[in-house]
Amino acid sequence: MQDVTDMDTTETRRAAIRQALSLGFAVGISGLAFGATAVTSGLTVWQACALSLLAFTGASQFALAGVIASGGNLLAGTAGALLLSGRNALYGLRLAGVLGERGPRRLLAAQGVIDETTAIAVGQPDRGAARAGFWTSFATLYVLWNLTTLIGALGTGSLADPAALGLDVVAPAAFLAILWPRLAESWRARWTALAGVVIALAATPFLPSGVPVLLAAAAAVGATVLGGEGTK
Repeated sequence: MQDVTDMDTTETRRAAIRQALSLGFAVGISGLAFGATAVTSGLTVWQACALSLLAFTGASQFALAGVIASGGNLLAGTAGALLLSGRNALYGLRLAGVLGERGPRRLLAAQGVIDETTAIAVGQPDRGAARAGFWTSFATLYVLWNLTTLIGALGTGSLADPAALGLDVVAPAAFLAILWPRLAESWRARWTALAGVVIALAATPFLPSGVPVLLAAAAAVGATVLGGEGTK
């Protein structure tokens, strides 16, 4: 009976690893779009790479690049990106109990708490599988995201006029692609997104570029906190 249990545990971990690798490769290559978008927005190659290495949260990175590309100031862009990444703190509260990591591993795990790794971890049947899925997805995504960011940034940076390619539309398109699947999760998500759009559109004629995005992000995060949705 013990052998059967051990086999079941091993299989659940393998399944979690397979899921994590599939998701990691599928999402990791989108770093190409961020690298290209960041350079087109006015960031240097090393600034784009530093964002991926240190921030490592795609939606926030695209939001920051989008604000800069539209002429907004760095402070407004950074504030909006921080608000968007605030959801990761809520994910962390959930994953602390799911993973049960301690010491240095817990500090390292904090860097990997994003939408995708959270989804993989919380969807597993036991702690062993959750850990295997989380660490595999984290490692795969982190390596690929940073590598493709560098490739995208270098490729775009070598062009005389990267804006001529129309890459300024990559940021909003990629951000919408990240957002769209989450709108199917609940009516609250859809209403929150709609409220953010209304706020941003209403504020755009009266406020400097970047500030409407900041206001919309604040509304979205506030709705999520008040609604009690701490995870995907």
